[in-house]
Amino acid sequence: MLEGNKVIITVALNGGMQQDRDGAVIPKQPVEIGEAAARCHEAGAAMVHVHARGPDGKNSGDKAIYSEIIREIRKRSPVLVQTTNGIGVRRDPRTGQFHWPSDDERLGILEIDPPQDVFGIAAGSADFHNPEGGYPTETPYVNSPELLKATIKSVYERGSALEYEVVEASSLHRLMRYADEGLFDKDRDNVWLLHGGGFGATPPVARNMIFNIDEGLRLFPKAIVGVTGTGHFMFKAATLGIAMGCDLVRVGFEDGIHLPDGSVARDNADMVRAAVQIARLYGATPATVEEARARFRIA
Repeated sequence: MLEGNKVIITVALNGGMQQDRDGAVIPKQPVEIGEAAARCHEAGAAMVHVHARGPDGKNSGDKAIYSEIIREIRKRSPVLVQTTNGIGVRRDPRTGQFHWPSDDERLGILEIDPPQDVFGIAAGSADFHNPEGGYPTETPYVNSPELLKATIKSVYERGSALEYEVVEASSLHRLMRYADEGLFDKDRDNVWLLHGGGFGATPPVARNMIFNIDEGLRLFPKAIVGVTGTGHFMFKAATLGIAMGCDLVRVGFEDGIHLPDGSVARDNADMVRAAVQIARLYGATPATVEEARARFRIA
């Protein structure tokens, strides 16, 4: 955990496929996202993770929409903004089939004006199955070596931080191979690993996440360690991460809508407040935006 027993709370505000349900209202348009980000910052979040939606409320990879989202967020709060290369998947209304954007489209999200603060990408390909996040069927989620390597090179060259989303240990060994090939230094102190439970075929159980966390630190001993989970496992994962002294926990509507007691959150800020309460049980407090910047090693 950060110096002073601090934990970075990040909020995945909307995802690409999540829709309003059971009283949970998902922010979709730039102004809604900006307002939601400000409420989350006030509640204790240092960072928000965002996906763009078009006027129809569906997932979009449009850079202009991302730019508008960032402007709306920064009008209202200093919270850090994170985007990922997981953008633009659309479902054909006739067949129900998913259509994924090209690597070039996904790399385009690295070039937004105004720029995002930090970045993220899945460290490996996976079967993305997350009913709580809007993916009710098995969905092949491909991250090519070319996409991952180009993202790593670009993000580190601009002096920012890159979150690697890890759902299984094989992704860690893929990253280690790239480090051995000279793409990046495994000992840099802002290698950022987000360990997830419940995504795809990854079991939402503590022992799986504990193994991945330990393996990640064995390979990348100075890493920033974060945790996240889907659905009803979200706050179990957050509790596990805080208890283990991880640097970061991620909550939010992208991955599920339920609070620790099983009730439905009405707003992402409800989830932030729940994470703050859990942190306090372990003597931890939310990191400020400035403290998060320092840990990510960004200006």
